[in-house]
Order: sequence, then structure tokens, then C-alpha cells
Amino acid sequence: MNILTMLWNNLRGGSRTMLFPERPKMSKGYRGLVRFDPALCSGCAICKMRCTARAIDFKSGKGTFTWSYDPGQCTFCGRCVEGCKTHALSQDAECPPVYLTIGELKKSYTVARKPAPKPAPADPVASASPAAEPATGGAQ
Repeated sequence: MNILTMLWNNLRGGSRTMLFPERPKMSKGYRGLVRFDPALCSGCAICKMRCTARAIDFKSGKGTFTWSYDPGQCTFCGRCVEGCKTHALSQDAECPPVYLTIGELKKSYTVARKPAPKPAPADPVASASPAAEPATGGAQ
């Protein structure tokens, strides 16, 4: 193909990009920004260990912990959401917002630690085991 013909066809085709306020539709299963629900979080920090992009930071204090998320570093892989046993993390199904300053979308939460659940008292009747029967040998 002649270079001038290709250039002419490209110019004749018009713009193929969307203007700023418009956004493309996201496909089904798109993984966007991570959302954190402090009420469900147990403070185990599994999400920080699973985040290979280091977008999640977790700092433990006395009686509290601080959970931080920086979408500018996030690769939206979803490993943190998959690893959260209490379902405190979820991902949006929409395109992340445009930001112009580094750290503009960063979120940080300071959460009080939940008291550890008390173990149920042992039931003395259930804990008593039946008398062990003597083992009999094989053929005699």
C-alpha cells in the first residue's frame, strides 16, 4: 500500500478517541478500585501480604490498626479481595476516576481492633470420653 493512500485513509476516517467526559463501557468481570469496609475487617493483614504492587499498607498499633490503599500503585489484580476471609474488600466494576496529583486517590482508615471472641466454656459431660476398650489382638 502506498504511504500516501494509507495517510489519506487515516485522515478521512476521523477521530477514533472519545472526548474527555465520555468513558468506554467496562466489560463484564472488570476489576476496578478496591473498596474497604472497616466494619468487616479483622485486622489480619493478609491483604497487604497478597498485594504484589504494594498498593496496600497496614500498620498495627496498640488497640488500633491503620489500613491504607493507593490506587496509583494498584494493578487491579484482585489478589487482596480473593484473600480477604471476612469479605472486607471488594472491587468496583467501573473505570477509576482521572487524577492529576500523585496520591490524590489514596485512602487511609484507622480502625479499632475488635476484641478476640471468648472461647465457649467446656461442657464437662461432653468432655468425658467413654472408657477405652482393650484392644484385641488379631488371630489367636
